[in-house]
Amino acid sequence: MKPKTAIQKEVARLSATLHPITHMQEQWAYINCIEHIAYRNKSGVMTCSDCGHVWKSESHLCDTLAGCKCPHCCAELKAYDTRKRSDRQTQYFCVITTCGGYQVIRVAQVQSVSRKGEPRQNACMEVVQRWISPEGKVTTMALLRGMSFMYCDSWSIWSKMEVRTHHPLYDNVCKWGKVYPRKRYVPQLYRNGFKGDFHGISPITLFKALLSDPRIETLMKAGEIDEMKHFILNPSNADDLWASYLIAKRHHYKINNISLWCDYLRMLINLGQDIRNPKNICPEDFINAHDSASRKIESKHRKERIVAERRREAERREREQRRLLEEQQREEDFKALKSKFFGLVITDNEISVKVLESIEEYFEEGMTQDICVFGAGYYKKADTLILSARIDGQIIETVEVDLNTLKVVQCHGKYNKDTEYHNRIIDLVNSNARLIKARMTA
Repeated sequence: MKPKTAIQKEVARLSATLHPITHMQEQWAYINCIEHIAYRNKSGVMTCSDCGHVWKSESHLCDTLAGCKCPHCCAELKAYDTRKRSDRQTQYFCVITTCGGYQVIRVAQVQSVSRKGEPRQNACMEVVQRWISPEGKVTTMALLRGMSFMYCDSWSIWSKMEVRTHHPLYDNVCKWGKVYPRKRYVPQLYRNGFKGDFHGISPITLFKALLSDPRIETLMKAGEIDEMKHFILNPSNADDLWASYLIAKRHHYKINNISLWCDYLRMLINLGQDIRNPKNICPEDFINAHDSASRKIESKHRKERIVAERRREAERREREQRRLLEEQQREEDFKALKSKFFGLVITDNEISVKVLESIEEYFEEGMTQDICVFGAGYYKKADTLILSARIDGQIIETVEVDLNTLKVVQCHGKYNKDTEYHNRIIDLVNSNARLIKARMTA
């Protein structure tokens, strides 16, 4: 993208002045970053992946652990019993240098392709530059990446090194890569206590923290390496617990395990205790205090869970009571609308058409016939009467009568399909409409 800020413009200008990755640096990467193997077949014939030389192994001691040496190029190899004829590797390495007052971490990708019986083919390409200002602000120069989200090595070799927005991959390639042994550092790092050891932390993470965070500088100069690593990798603990850490140090309290101590302080916060009180944060028997706090947290959690369960049970009972009241009210409303028709049966000695007399009967009718007589709430409708046409107790069709016209408006069987009795049922109900009218005027 186009540089916008003053720092981005300066970094883009300085990046253009950097020399390419040198041949010596590339050779170091091929030797130290790429795994050098020897293809070994069942008969013990070895093939060097570096130069393609083939020789007969005279000892079975040449294995993956002990390794072996190619008699032609003298490369140290790891022997693998394999039928593979090719090997492709992609690795990264970092060159740490300075430019224009910036600490620069240059990341290059090394690709190596080996085919059995042929010399190894290598390629090196710089893909990322991390520019760290003396104040710890990081600007990234990088090539474009391909559109694949699953394959992190898909760099566009035709793109230009330009300013890019931050992406976690840029931090990861710095972590993955080995560091070229010849390094240059800005004087601000030495001023802040850096002595050349990364202490197992990614260079970009360490440099950024050391230049921008006075707390990390304090720990580095004091030689508190474990505490420094913890606070770099757990910035929330540094933000929340730094004052407590200073109080503990002021009281000459020895912290044997910073991670466990921070967990202990988190538990004190959970228990509502003052984490700036030396009596709380500097216990004489730390393990006992830690275990005691843990038990209190567990007890508190159990009580909270019991309270929550009781609350949920009370809410469930309240919902159940509300549901029962609603059902009761629906039944009462239903009876107020339809009770005058209860007991009405229209029959021709074979087919009996009876009124549905409860909401439960509406539900059973809908389930049996697979129709929406219950789901659509027909039991709520004041101007509609639902009847069930049956033969020997088995439902044939369900009938809807309009109480305004006393005519059948719907009559369907299972799945809303008409049966062979369809017209006969309609005629039976329409011809006995006077029985329904008599119930309405009674």
